[in-house]
Amino acid sequence: MLRVLFLMLVLLAGLIAGPYLAGKQGYVLIETASYSIEMSLTTLVIFFVIALGVIYLIEWVVTRFLRLSSNTYSWFARRKRKKAQKQTLEGLMRMDAGDYSKAEKLIGKNAKHSEEPILNFIKAAEAAQQRGDEFSANKYLIEATELAGSDNLALEIARTRIMMQQNKLPAARSSVDSLLVMAPRNPEVLKLATEIYLQSKAYQSLDDLLDKIERSDLYSGEAFTTLEHQVVDGLLDEKMNEEGQDGLLDWWHNQSRQRRHNLYVKIGLIRRLIDCNDHESAYELTLEAVKKVQDGSDEARELFAQITRLQPMDSSKLIKLLEKRIHNMSQDKPKCEIHRALGYLYARNAEFEKASEVFKQVIAVTHCANENDATMAAYVFEQVNDMAAVQQVREQSLKNAMDTQTIKTADTAENSEKTTALLPQK
Repeated sequence: MLRVLFLMLVLLAGLIAGPYLAGKQGYVLIETASYSIEMSLTTLVIFFVIALGVIYLIEWVVTRFLRLSSNTYSWFARRKRKKAQKQTLEGLMRMDAGDYSKAEKLIGKNAKHSEEPILNFIKAAEAAQQRGDEFSANKYLIEATELAGSDNLALEIARTRIMMQQNKLPAARSSVDSLLVMAPRNPEVLKLATEIYLQSKAYQSLDDLLDKIERSDLYSGEAFTTLEHQVVDGLLDEKMNEEGQDGLLDWWHNQSRQRRHNLYVKIGLIRRLIDCNDHESAYELTLEAVKKVQDGSDEARELFAQITRLQPMDSSKLIKLLEKRIHNMSQDKPKCEIHRALGYLYARNAEFEKASEVFKQVIAVTHCANENDATMAAYVFEQVNDMAAVQQVREQSLKNAMDTQTIKTADTAENSEKTTALLPQK
């Protein structure tokens, strides 16, 4: 606009000054090595204005052409971006539907033109891994790394998850260790670490993360309790298998106060100490646990089951605790489990009269007694010369065995009929 105004002003000046300079046009000589150009001053001004106009016109044409090229490029770029976005959404839908082959093609085809190309490559890698193509999955991850670098959290999480799916547990374990340094409180990292540590049985590493996992609200209360029990069982088994009873006791003494008051952990330790034939240490822990366990709870049933295996040198304190407990229990609460525990303790303490009384109460409850109870009860009844009770126990045991065999035979026949029904008819 300014250039056009400038030209108009020059022309206007020429029109005004032209009549005045009509008789005084002057003389202009432009001479080169081989040319000489002569013109008046007015002609020079007119030539200058025309040349300036031509230069401005050429500049306008070039600018319009470049702008047209830029608009054309932008149009094609927008078209590719919209197409990539549409294919990405369709690919994600295919992925949710389980069509991983088509999902990989749609998500990975125009990944570089999408709004988030790194995420596209990650999803394409996951789709390729889901259909078992490890080579393509690794290729997509490499392309994502070239765009994002090696410090991208989402990319490293995806890489670790894919390594776990490829059963490359050592590599996945190393990768998740690095992720925990990069983002120690990230819920997705903690969830991935939980899965990898469980698969690789790295219970100590997982135990160190339990506080963070609990604060992250990744699991509900019941689910977290299950995870905690799984970790504790793994740690106890590891200590028992590698270091025996000494390793178990050392581990127990190094635990926090909160864990040492956890009945599930204490009962698990008792069970493994009995497995290691350390009945005296198990007995001391059992005395503590009996005082705190609630009647009818899962911990109570498990604790009383372990008492039936317990063989200490002197069980008098435990017997008194159980007798007092039975005396204080209300009539409506089941006493089967505690009667079983007392019966075994009486029998091992050679108090067969007392053992006989409690075993009669155990045998009277059909769902309470098991095969070992029947054997121990028959032994106790023999010691007190109650042969009628011995005969009754053996008959009931035989009947239960026959009922069990009948059920197994019926199940086998039913399964056989189902299998036969699936065979083609001739």
